[in-house]
Amino acid sequence: MAVDVYHHAFLNRDRLIHILDPDPRTCEALSVLLRLEGFQTAFSVEVLGFFSAIERRPPDAAIVNFDAGDAEGLAVLRRLKLMRLAMPAFMIGDAPDVARAVSAMKAGASDVFTKPIDNDQLLAAVQDALHRHVHTAALAGGGRQVEIRGFAELTPREREVLQLISNGQSNKQAGRELGISPRTIEVHRARVMEKLGARNTADLLRIVLLRDDQPSAR
Repeated sequence: MAVDVYHHAFLNRDRLIHILDPDPRTCEALSVLLRLEGFQTAFSVEVLGFFSAIERRPPDAAIVNFDAGDAEGLAVLRRLKLMRLAMPAFMIGDAPDVARAVSAMKAGASDVFTKPIDNDQLLAAVQDALHRHVHTAALAGGGRQVEIRGFAELTPREREVLQLISNGQSNKQAGRELGISPRTIEVHRARVMEKLGARNTADLLRIVLLRDDQPSAR
């Protein structure tokens, strides 16, 4: 285990992660967490400072609060995309919000987390995103090949539930539209996540978006 920790820290030593959150305590806590994994970190509590900093040194990844102080986090995410920095960006929220999570994933977020943040899940997501980013960038011609399994195993009802979840509807809203209880929606969603190998709702949305990005069979 000690060898694995050292190995990760060695690989991360030149990688910079920039955190944007209006709460300095959150910035400091995430910085400590990431530095223990060997990452370099920087943080900002307001958007102007964030963009000034990344213009001087573009980070390898960014962690952005939905409520980014003087601007909306989704606007920050969209601006990052327009800057074509080609880096993973993670969104964090002070409270669960499925609709905003859906919007973030569609805008290109790598993952979405809600406070209190599960440190192990965040670190695993950052490591995975950086790993995938390196391999994706290495593909010839800039193309990417994504194999998504499990969709063929979904029942018609599970596909309906997946579509409604992807549209940002809550269990209650989806149940009302399909004429079934929110609890039944939750059961269907759990089965969908199991079949697609999704760990959480954000992961599920990413899988759906990757599938939508694939060229149609000819």
